[in-house]
Amino acid sequence: MTHPVPGPPSTARDGRLSYAVFHLARAHRGHAAAMLRSMNLHPGQELLLMQLFDRDGQTQSELLDSVGLDHSTVSKSLRRMQDAGLLTREPAERDRRVMVVHLTDAGRALREPIAGMWRALEELSVRDLTADQIESFTRTAYAIEQSIRNCGRQAPSDE
Repeated sequence: MTHPVPGPPSTARDGRLSYAVFHLARAHRGHAAAMLRSMNLHPGQELLLMQLFDRDGQTQSELLDSVGLDHSTVSKSLRRMQDAGLLTREPAERDRRVMVVHLTDAGRALREPIAGMWRALEELSVRDLTADQIESFTRTAYAIEQSIRNCGRQAPSDE
């Protein structure tokens, strides 16, 4: 049974798109979180694992840059994942202050389940959309993201 989509509250009427993005992100993240829980992962940990699937042996700083999360979140996630036996962190040979992250066999074994989770989430997300709608939405979503990122880089105006 589908539920009617409520309109935004009156205070968000001038921000309809932003309100819709908020609802979409919350629903999507919630569904993804439930899927991740079935793999004993917390949201965001799959992003770190995916980076390591593509290139094992990255430094914590490289992982931090690639996933766009803050330092404390990445550090806490890596610690949890190490405690769960998914990865190891060791000081780099060239600089003992730098930590290098490697997958364990248990971490590598999550590659296909995570890929399957993303496939299932994609299928669910696009099931009522045409190929053109998917392409258009994807382009639009990245354009909105870029606009928001660029806003933070612009100097304030002198008005």
